Amino acid sequence: MTVRDRLIGLAEFGDERRRHRAIAALATCFALLVASPVIWMVVRALGAPPDAFALLVSPGTLQVLVNSVVVIAAVSAFSVLIGVPLAVLTVQTDLPFGRFWTVTAALPLVIPEYIGAFAFASAFGPHGAFADALVPLGVTSIPTIYGLQGTVIVFTLFTYPYVFLTTRAGLLSVDETLVEAARTLDRSSIGALREIVLPQVLPAISAGVLLTALDSLADFGTPAIMHYDTFMRQIYVQYNNYAQPGYTALLSMELLVVVAVVLVLESRVSGDANAGFSGGGSGRPGSVRLGRWRWPATLFPAAVAVLAIGVPLAILVKWHYRTGTTYAGFAFHLSDVLHSVEVSALAAVAALVASLPVAYYAARSDSPLSTVVDRVSYVGYAVPGLVLGISLVYFGTAFVPALYQTLPMLVFAYVVRFLPQAVGSVRSSFLQVDDTLTEAARTLEHSPLAAFRRVTIPLVAPGLAAGAALVFLTTMKELQATLVLQPTGFRTLVTYIWKVQEAGYYSEAAIPALVLVGVSALSMLVLLARERYDV
Repeated sequence: MTVRDRLIGLAEFGDERRRHRAIAALATCFALLVASPVIWMVVRALGAPPDAFALLVSPGTLQVLVNSVVVIAAVSAFSVLIGVPLAVLTVQTDLPFGRFWTVTAALPLVIPEYIGAFAFASAFGPHGAFADALVPLGVTSIPTIYGLQGTVIVFTLFTYPYVFLTTRAGLLSVDETLVEAARTLDRSSIGALREIVLPQVLPAISAGVLLTALDSLADFGTPAIMHYDTFMRQIYVQYNNYAQPGYTALLSMELLVVVAVVLVLESRVSGDANAGFSGGGSGRPGSVRLGRWRWPATLFPAAVAVLAIGVPLAILVKWHYRTGTTYAGFAFHLSDVLHSVEVSALAAVAALVASLPVAYYAARSDSPLSTVVDRVSYVGYAVPGLVLGISLVYFGTAFVPALYQTLPMLVFAYVVRFLPQAVGSVRSSFLQVDDTLTEAARTLEHSPLAAFRRVTIPLVAPGLAAGAALVFLTTMKELQATLVLQPTGFRTLVTYIWKVQEAGYYSEAAIPALVLVGVSALSMLVLLARERYDV
């Protein structure tokens, strides 16, 4: 090798190191930017006056804590009781119309919990459709849907698909040879399922339970409609009543501590489950023959589908055909849909741009810093939208009042909240790109930027599109951050639905709710197409 070649090699090595440092710095900046609202909330809470700390340990606050823990425990348990059997039935058995039941079991996820909540209140409330239908039969009263029971029912029906989908994915990756080996040892199909399959999918089950628990903690619409005090409802009430800001911040921090405990517990369960088993599926596990129970078994997914899909859609259609006039100030306009599409598109583009350096750095580097940056980018997803919105309100009014109640602030909140969806999709795409293709482009005298643009970007384009689509469609459903941060006069589908629901004009919510559910269903189609849940 000549001196000239060595110098060129050293120069290229130096350029590569500088590019790596630049990407690391950019990814770190984006990660810190995402974590900044949480950091500001911590600062705000630590600066609360002493009387706010006293309120934090008051009997009322402790009761809210107990209520929240009871809700997430009950919802997690019932979601497992529904989601795991449905996953087993659609993967491990010869259930009739298995593909159809797979889709129907996943679809409740597209219905926002708050829409499901006021649909159930309208159907099973004291003067609801179900109660009215029972009057001719001599039944004048039914058990109340309000309170803990209604909150748990609604949360369970519209979040159990997390457990169903993750468990189903785990079942599809189970090594079939282990199941066959168990059968050769005189284990029955049910015994092999219980002793071999379920322990292996425990991490997948715990992942679904984590998502269910976080959703239950983060939503305030359902507890508000069901008249049950949880952390999110208490925070929303305190914020709207202009209560002591320090108390609101402390409540938010207490909620984040509960979230952290949930994350730790899930990590422990997942870690313990992984300790004794190794992954590496070899295809779809063998089917369990249901025999004479084959057709009766369809009653279970059918009953879940009727409650989680049929009831809300029937109520929305009933509201639409209810006679009446449009109430002043509650007219639904096309601009509400356009505003939702506009802000969701902006959030999708911004999240995609922010995800590129973070995902690339996490995929191409195994340094401790890359791991930290990747984990920090997920902070916003664990923070409820209401807490995030309140944090940005405090920060905006104190330091950047020009951004308070502006579209950029709202878009930033969406990016913080849903960046992990884009990062996860883009990172997995980067991991699948063969480095030799980029190196081949470099040998053709393309610059690193040109090689990235002409080779890498086209290869990861499907992941980019999927990540952007997921952020777009999830933003369409986000209620909490939108309520707190929406610019004056900037009404979206979700804020319109919430406004008419609070006023009790349910009929006005029918069309926008159906539009929102229809658009949200596209996210499930993306999920089913990419993850092949309809196999």
